[in-house]
Formats: sequence, structure tokens, C-alpha cells
Amino acid sequence: MNIIKKMALYVACKKYCRTAIEDRADLSAIREKPTMSMIVGIILIAFSYAIGLPTVIVLGVLAVSMGRPLVGIIGGAIIYAISTIIFIIGIKMAGKKYFHLFSRWMVRVVLTKILGEDVRELSEPGLDKKNL
Repeated sequence: MNIIKKMALYVACKKYCRTAIEDRADLSAIREKPTMSMIVGIILIAFSYAIGLPTVIVLGVLAVSMGRPLVGIIGGAIIYAISTIIFIIGIKMAGKKYFHLFSRWMVRVVLTKILGEDVRELSEPGLDKKNL
């Protein structure tokens, strides 16, 4: 078993991940029509990803090309902080419930893809960190 599968199996043994896999977490609970607050929250979350790391990279390149490292250091930190604040506001507006639903679904999908058939090992009694 390669190291990525071993790490995924270790993470999958944690209670949150194990219940997400065992419950076959899905997005079916999001069938109701979203409110305006939820739509704005999701847009803010997407916007925070769009401005976060790409802007920091651009500022880093500008800092190197201009020979002024403070542009990258200070500007990158400020933009990243703004991006994080926008993300948190988006999460609050979109709703904690939907964020948790999406997170559980994503955990299940990613771990199932990585582990493949080894995901069945999670249901074996006595599987814990010591067995890995």
C-alpha cells in the first residue's frame, strides 16, 4: 500500500471521516430552493478563492520584478487576510448546515476515490491507529 493510501486510511479512521463514509454522505439535503443569503454567501466563497492565492502569486511576481520585496510580503498578507475574511462571511451567509453537508460529502468522495476497495477495511471491528 503506498503512502497516500496509508495516510488516507489513517484519516478515514477518524470519527468524522468514518461516519461520512458509513452514512454515505450526499448532497440530497440541498434540494430546497436556496435563499438570497445563501446565494450571496456561495458567491463570496467562490470570490475569496478567486482573489486569495492568485493575487498573492501576482504580488510575489511583481515584487521580484520590481526589486521590492515588501510589496509581496505586506501586500500578499493583506490580500490573503481580506480573502479569509470574505470566505468567513460567505460561510456565515451560506449557512453552517450546508457547509457541513458539503464537507462530509467531499470527505467521503475523496477518501473513497483514494482508498478504492480498501474503504471496506473501515467497517472491520478493531481497526484503529494501532493497526496501521
